[in-house]
Amino acid sequence: MCARQILVVLSAAMLAPGISIAQAPADSARTTKKAAPRDPAQSPASTPRPKAASTEEFPAAEVRTGEQRFVSQCGFCHGRDAAGGETGPDLTRSEVVASDMHGDKIGEIVRAGRPGGSMPAFPLTDKELQAIVAFIHTQAAKFASLSGGRRTVDETDLLSGNAADGQGYFNGAGGCSRCHSATGDLAGIAKRYDALTLLQRMLYPSGRPAPAPPKATITTASGQTITAPVSAEDEFSVIVLDSNGTRQAYAKDTGKVQIDNPMSAHFEQLGKYTDTQMHNVFAYLETLK
Repeated sequence: MCARQILVVLSAAMLAPGISIAQAPADSARTTKKAAPRDPAQSPASTPRPKAASTEEFPAAEVRTGEQRFVSQCGFCHGRDAAGGETGPDLTRSEVVASDMHGDKIGEIVRAGRPGGSMPAFPLTDKELQAIVAFIHTQAAKFASLSGGRRTVDETDLLSGNAADGQGYFNGAGGCSRCHSATGDLAGIAKRYDALTLLQRMLYPSGRPAPAPPKATITTASGQTITAPVSAEDEFSVIVLDSNGTRQAYAKDTGKVQIDNPMSAHFEQLGKYTDTQMHNVFAYLETLK
């Protein structure tokens, strides 16, 4: 996995108000174990998945057949991958799916539908139903292996570079040592951040402590020199914050404006890095503990 791919990590959780397979039938006499109430401030994708009652594996051909049937009949509501769609929740997190044994609970809901028309009944044959069950369980097992529902980056995906080559690039062609020092600002950095966070800060510096803001040095037509943090800039003017925090605008064509942005070197470097160089520099930073 290359560094550019690693940074494009998509995580989306779509929940909808409708009733679906993820809930037990309200009029059922069967007692279903209720999930503990969730903290409303906590992301659903960050909560632990229910543990599956069965670890049954299914034939690949049956799973493929079930996927085709599921996509055509269930995909709009529950998503093509069973992880949530337009009106139905994520079945890979469903308590009903987790407790299902050989299709007993899933089959009951699929064939009976939901009261009020929120989910129609599907008159499937045993073979068709079993294929859908195989697909849903396979998807639930797949997402469970991804550590919490979010498609994650394993640390081994990142630690594939050569630290010695990274050190050479850091001190040489990369020009990193012009602003940074392994014994100064970067000392112990690998202990302060986990691997993915460190890579993100290396490529797109942000977070805490926040990078120093850009500063503008403005020489007016009268010869006055002003140095202040930049609030905004366009091709015609620059806006800075004076000592009182008040925004002051200066036209670029009425004087000399020089902007010093500590982050500019990082932005320029993004266009120069190869994937190998990214991983090598990262491997070197990981040695700074």
